[in-house]
Amino acid sequence: MEEGTVASTDVEAGLTQPGRSGGLKDVYRNRFLLKLLVRKEIKVRYRGSVLGIVWSYMRPGMQFLVFYIALGLFLNAQGSTPNYPIYLFAGIVLVNFFTEALGNATRSIVNNRDLIRKIYLPRELFPVASVWVSAAHFLPQVLILLVVCLFFGWLPTLWSVLALIAAFVMLAVLAIGLGLFFGAINVYFRDSENLVDLLIMMVTWASPVLYLWSQVERVLGPFFPLYQLNPMTVAVEVFHWAFWRPTLDDAQLAAPSAATVPGLFELWFPLAGVVTVAILLVGQFTFSRLSVKFAQEL
Repeated sequence: MEEGTVASTDVEAGLTQPGRSGGLKDVYRNRFLLKLLVRKEIKVRYRGSVLGIVWSYMRPGMQFLVFYIALGLFLNAQGSTPNYPIYLFAGIVLVNFFTEALGNATRSIVNNRDLIRKIYLPRELFPVASVWVSAAHFLPQVLILLVVCLFFGWLPTLWSVLALIAAFVMLAVLAIGLGLFFGAINVYFRDSENLVDLLIMMVTWASPVLYLWSQVERVLGPFFPLYQLNPMTVAVEVFHWAFWRPTLDDAQLAAPSAATVPGLFELWFPLAGVVTVAILLVGQFTFSRLSVKFAQEL
């Protein structure tokens, strides 16, 4: 049989090239493998640890304590921001989820080099599993935030719950996109880990976690829209809108410090979603191109 006939027969039979990646579609098709990887990551992380998953609460707890003492008390941020502890903790919980997810996703391919060398499975599973593990740490922290907010009179609404879910999903997708991008590059250039560490260090200060968005607007002026294009910024503002503002009384809501950024849901959230999807597509494209030689490079 001629070569052209063989190739034509293969196409008609629907055969695909061995090892060809289907991208994030393969992650969905191999959901059972994703669950196994998530369980493995959690077990490995806390193997030999006395406190176990309690350590996932230590970091946000210590961050909150340090920032609250330094900014809330020493710099009197709580004097200009009502219910500042809730404002601060709502931002810290969300930022910690993103920074943990991005850092672990960046190292996920290199850390699983032995498994990648031995068998073939969708490489995208590793960054996505890292984000799922971070989500498992994030949800109990949110429950703590919910209890505190309920104590201060917080009453959830359908719109606020949907907004919270949408903000979380947007950040999870952003972490996956950046994790795919930096995770793939990290196989070839280990300096990527250090670059991501620098980005993680900047995230807390580049979003309105410790300060109000209005303070940024006064400083940046006409460049404030560039600040608002950051999906992390928008997600934090949504969390403040959903968790922090409902705990304020009428007098506090009337203060300028309690104002919501204009166009948060009508303009900035859709734009942040577009930026997030664009980053995901770039991350997936980069990962698909570089993943072909992961086994050799590792």
